[in-house]
Amino acid sequence: MSQTQEPRLVNETSLAFENPSVRAAATAGDQPLDRISVRDHVRAVEIGAFQSERGKLQRLRFNVVLEVSRHTAAQNDDVDQVISYDTIIEAIEAQLTHERINLLETLAERVAQRCLADPRAVRVFVRIEKLDRIPGALGVEIVRRRLETEDVSRLHPVTEAPEQTAVSPRVLLLGAEVLADSACIQAWLDVVAAADTPVVLALPPLDPARAASDGPLEIGLLSIEQNAWAVAALGSDLSVAGSRTELDWAIREGRKTVWAPFKMVTDAVEKPGAGADDPVGLALWLAGQIGASDCLVAGAAPALPDGATLLDAARPGLPAGAATG
Repeated sequence: MSQTQEPRLVNETSLAFENPSVRAAATAGDQPLDRISVRDHVRAVEIGAFQSERGKLQRLRFNVVLEVSRHTAAQNDDVDQVISYDTIIEAIEAQLTHERINLLETLAERVAQRCLADPRAVRVFVRIEKLDRIPGALGVEIVRRRLETEDVSRLHPVTEAPEQTAVSPRVLLLGAEVLADSACIQAWLDVVAAADTPVVLALPPLDPARAASDGPLEIGLLSIEQNAWAVAALGSDLSVAGSRTELDWAIREGRKTVWAPFKMVTDAVEKPGAGADDPVGLALWLAGQIGASDCLVAGAAPALPDGATLLDAARPGLPAGAATG
């Protein structure tokens, strides 16, 4: 090992367990950036890939340092020109409340991505530690940089992000009576295909009697997923969506999908009050999760006059209280 290499290796070793703010300063280079940080932020959440970690809260400690491009906020005393510390807190909270996550690596990556979404952000250090697994702490630390970062010596103007048009999907629950008749299923799939808005199909379990038993929720959800794959195979433009990410993408693209509920329900921070034996309750929960304009139920073959819409077709089968939005 050469003498020129040794100081660098020793320095990196000494920095390994330092706070991210120390590491950010040590790796700043010739043009150090301004930094904002959140230190020792502790939250109790359900997280973990092991079955023994499900249904239990664990304390996580967050240390995040966000490096930002230069600005004139200090000279002007203008709060609108700086990235708020709330940007970091909101990035953390958004991920903890969005869905249950198995890996600290995944959580760290998503927090970093949200922090870097602001055009003024340049580099972010994220350290997340579990405090309850061992007597000390175990965790992960990542460093991410904006790929499109410009020359950091330039003053960046504050710009508002362009507004995105929200797309409101419809949730349509196909009742057990519909699924019992192949011609009825196809008639509804034709109605869905003709709809001018994104549609998410919800389904009852393949085996209602078993779903209604006192067995684990997971068995009933998997029974619904069996139906989802069977129905999706009948529609040329239908796909199965099992995660919130898949659903969000399909909705933005205006696609029609069939919901496979296992992952969303078991990973949800706020789980539905309904089980697999209550498909209407699950459909309503789904509608709330994805911001659906309404939740409809198809209980018989659609009777469609010319010019009729999905809403016209499904409304007769809508039970009291099953509409949202």
